[in-house]
Amino acid sequence: MKIASLILLLMSLSLTTGCSWLGWGDDETTEDETAGYTERDFYEKIQSSLNASNWSVAITNLQLLESQFPFGKYAEQAQLELMFAQFKSADYDASIAAAERFIRLHPQHPNVDYAYYIKGLSEISDSSGFFDSFIPTDNSMRDIGTARGAFGTLSELLSRFPKSPYAADARVRLVDLRGRLARAEIQVANYYFSRKAYLAAANRGRFVVENFQQTPAVADGLAVMAQAYKLLGLTELSDNAVKVLATNYPEYPNLDANGEFDFDKRLVDGGDSLLSKVTFGLIERAQPPAFDTRAIYDRTVRDSELIGSNGEKIEEKRSVLSWLTFGLMD
Repeated sequence: MKIASLILLLMSLSLTTGCSWLGWGDDETTEDETAGYTERDFYEKIQSSLNASNWSVAITNLQLLESQFPFGKYAEQAQLELMFAQFKSADYDASIAAAERFIRLHPQHPNVDYAYYIKGLSEISDSSGFFDSFIPTDNSMRDIGTARGAFGTLSELLSRFPKSPYAADARVRLVDLRGRLARAEIQVANYYFSRKAYLAAANRGRFVVENFQQTPAVADGLAVMAQAYKLLGLTELSDNAVKVLATNYPEYPNLDANGEFDFDKRLVDGGDSLLSKVTFGLIERAQPPAFDTRAIYDRTVRDSELIGSNGEKIEEKRSVLSWLTFGLMD
């Protein structure tokens, strides 16, 4: 009991003193410390913080500078640097708000294209999860509202400032965003298949084909249309989708050597179900249609070595959960 109490005491002390012994907070700025600062003094301190990547101190001083010198020499530049510092500190909502405010107040500013760029980057980052930098995740499974916003922001940047120094990077990011938005539509279509909402699935597939040409998801969009129309009894529409798929993507997994579509094939079923494993294959629950051929058509996925150079799928490492459950759960 005494040992437990001692441990709790040490933990409490480390939490309360952590900021000081780790060096955190040493450069915190208060209004008293900056009393009497000129605009130039503020700006020099801000630049020092930015160069040292001390984003929290820079943000505090930028806000103080704007509040004390709203019409000063460095006011507009401080607003641009504030949105950058907020972006670097992962406060994406604040960065987006600061960029929108700058665009609204200074639509003709020579650096307003930078505000659009930072806003777009913040929206892209805001649409990603915290663990994306550490483990591979599927962004298309998340709410893509912010990703749509980023697409609109960067599209407007290119439309208004095609010669901007940020235009080249914006184009690259738009390609990725288009692919993500298209893939999200396919994920929704797969969900609709599981709910037997075949018309809704067909509409999602058609939307991808019509609006996201030249993205890897188009092949799955055509397959979704073929499968959904077949289930709806719309044979002619299904056959048309199969013909287009066979012409443009003859290697699609659901197509045989004659270009015939296998409507009973399951591209995404997670392997054998838990029910099948527990009953040693005696009971098998039918899986709804689902399509995901990123490992074939998406260069990003191929580059991440989901498939080998010889075209064979690389066996994924077993997870801890798989080991603990002897392979029953992956």
